Amino acid sequence: MNDTLDALASRYHVMGRYWGIDGTAHDVPEATRERILAAMGMDVSSPEALARALAEAPDDQPVVMQLRPGTRCFVPDWLEEGKCWGIAIQLYAVRSERNWGIGDYADLARLGAIGARAGADFLGTNPLHAPFMADPNRRSPFFPSTRRFLNPLYIAVDDVPGFDPAMVDGDEIARLRALPAVDYVGVAALKRSALRQAFDRWRTLDGLPEPYRHADFEAFRTREGVLLERHGLFEALSEAKTAEGLGSGWEGWPEPLHDPESAEVATFAVEHAAEVRFHVWLQFLASVQLEAAQAAAIAAGMRVGLYLDFAVGEAPDGSGTWSNPSLCMRGVSIGAPPDYFATDGQDWGLAPLSPAALDRHQRAPFRDMMASSMRYAGALRIDHAMALWQLFLVPHGEPPSRGTYVRYPIEEMVGVVAQASHAHRTVVIGEDLGNVPEGFRDLMEIAAILSYRILYFERNPDGFIAPWDYPREALACLSTHDLPTIVGWWRGDDMPLRETHGLMSAESAARHLAERATEREQLLAGLVHYGIMTDADADAARRAVTDRDADLPEALVLGVHVMLARTPSRMLAVRLEDLVGQRDPVNLPGTVDAYPNWQIKLPVALEDLEGHGLFLALTGAMARERPR
Repeated sequence: MNDTLDALASRYHVMGRYWGIDGTAHDVPEATRERILAAMGMDVSSPEALARALAEAPDDQPVVMQLRPGTRCFVPDWLEEGKCWGIAIQLYAVRSERNWGIGDYADLARLGAIGARAGADFLGTNPLHAPFMADPNRRSPFFPSTRRFLNPLYIAVDDVPGFDPAMVDGDEIARLRALPAVDYVGVAALKRSALRQAFDRWRTLDGLPEPYRHADFEAFRTREGVLLERHGLFEALSEAKTAEGLGSGWEGWPEPLHDPESAEVATFAVEHAAEVRFHVWLQFLASVQLEAAQAAAIAAGMRVGLYLDFAVGEAPDGSGTWSNPSLCMRGVSIGAPPDYFATDGQDWGLAPLSPAALDRHQRAPFRDMMASSMRYAGALRIDHAMALWQLFLVPHGEPPSRGTYVRYPIEEMVGVVAQASHAHRTVVIGEDLGNVPEGFRDLMEIAAILSYRILYFERNPDGFIAPWDYPREALACLSTHDLPTIVGWWRGDDMPLRETHGLMSAESAARHLAERATEREQLLAGLVHYGIMTDADADAARRAVTDRDADLPEALVLGVHVMLARTPSRMLAVRLEDLVGQRDPVNLPGTVDAYPNWQIKLPVALEDLEGHGLFLALTGAMARERPR
C-alpha cells in the first residue's frame, strides 16, 4: 500500500474503489491511479515526486453530490405546468430535392417549419460538433474533433453569397443525392471545392446581405476569439498533413506541430493564412445558418425550436485537444466499467476534460462549451450526463476492467449548466442511462435537468411500467440512435444483426429473441389494457412479426407513441425514422466500418413528408394528445 499515492489520489478525487452496477466492489490498481494522476499533469515517477505533488495539491475537500441552493435550469413558464412533443432526426440522413447528398442547415430550417405545422414544439438533431474535415470517414457525431465549433459539412452551399452553380458539377450533386447512404468523402470533396471558390469570390463582393457581410464575419471572429483562430489553423494543418500521408489528427504529425504556440506552427500560419481564414469562414457560415434554422423554427410556431446534442467527449487527436493542450487528459480515455451488457467494460476512446485544469480555469472552458452549444438551442441534451459528477477513465493500453472513476465538482458543473441555460433560455435534458449513481437522478430533478427515459428500458419485473409512472421531470421517447427503430425492434432484427457482426453469440441471440417475444406480448397487453389498442389490433401486430415484407400495423406504431404521450413527462420525442417506417438502425454500437453507421438516409424525402400516411397519422395523434 502506498499511503502517499492514496492521499494524492484522494485530493484529486481518483477513486481507489468503486461499485459496479450489480453492487460489486472493485479495487483499483495503484498503476491505474498513477496513470490518471500523470494524465492530470502530476509527476508520479518516484516516491519523492509523489511527496512533492502531495505537498502542492489542494486541500482534501470531499466532493459531495449536492447543489447550491437555487441552482435550477431554465424551464419556460408554459412548460412548468404543460407538456410538449417534438421530432428527433439525424440531420445527415435527410433527403431533399436541393441538398447535395447530405442533410444540411437549410433542410433543418424546412423541417422545423414542417414540424411546427404538425404541432411539434421542438426538432432534435444528432450532435453538430466539428468533425475532421480532412478525413470525412471519421464520421461519428459522437467522436468529434472539437465540441466548441460546428460541422461545416451541413452548410447549405446554395445559400452562401458568392456561390455560383457553375462552381460545381451538377451531375455529381445528383449522384450523391441519389445514393441510399451518405458518401462522406464525395460530399466533403464537392462542398470543399465549391466553398473554397465561393470564399474567394465572397471576399471581393460589396453590398452583401446581413448576416453574411464582411463586418458580420469580423464580429464573429471577435466573439469567438483565439480558439476560433486555432481551430482554423488546426483544420489547415490537418488538410496539409493528410495530403502528406500523416493523417488528420495531430498525434501523427511531427513533434513541433503538436504545440499550437511553436515557431513551426506560427510559420505555417503565416504561409497558409488564406487557408486558415477559409476554415474560420466555414465556422462563420455554419453559425449563421444554424442560427437561422432556430429562428425559422420559432417563427413557424415551435415553442422550443432546435433541440441539440452535446457529446460526452472529443477525439484525443482533434482540434479541441490541440488548441487547448492542458484542458484534456492525455493517456487515458472515457469508458464504462464491466456490466451485464459489456462484461469486459467499454473504452470509448474519447479524451476527458481534466478536473484539475477545470479548477485552475474556474470552469471557464466548460462554460464556453455550454454557451456555444446553447446559443443555437431551445433545448440541449447532455450525453452521459453523469459526467457532471464522475467519469470512468481507462489508461491507454489497459482493459476497461483496470479503469476507475474520477469525480468532478458537481456543484460547480451543474451551476455552469444552469447559468448558461438561463442566459440562453435553453431547456436541459440529461442522458442518464447505464450505471447511474445513487442520488444522481434526484439531483437532476432538483436542478430541472430532465431525465431521458426510453420505453424499451422502462420496465419492472411484470413488464413495461405504466405510463403514469414515468417521471414528470423527463423527456420520454421510444428509442434512440443506438437502438432499433420500432420496426426493427418489433421484428427482432437487432439480434441477428448483432450476431452477424460478431457482437453476440448464436446462443445469446436466440435467448434474446425469446425474451423479445415476451416483451412484445407484455407491451401489447398494456396497450390493450389502457384502451389504446383493440384485441384485433394486437392480433394484427402479432402477425407482423413473421410477415416481414408487410408494414407494421399503423395501430401499433401509433399505440406505443400514444402511450408515451400520455405520460406526465414534460417532453416527448418521436424519431423521424419511426414517423416514416424506417427499418434499419442508424448506428450499430460496437462496429466502425462493418456497418454503415451514421450514413443511412431516410426512405422518404423532405418534400414528401407532409403527404406520407404514417407521418400524418402519427404527428396527428401526437398533436391531439399533446396540443399546444
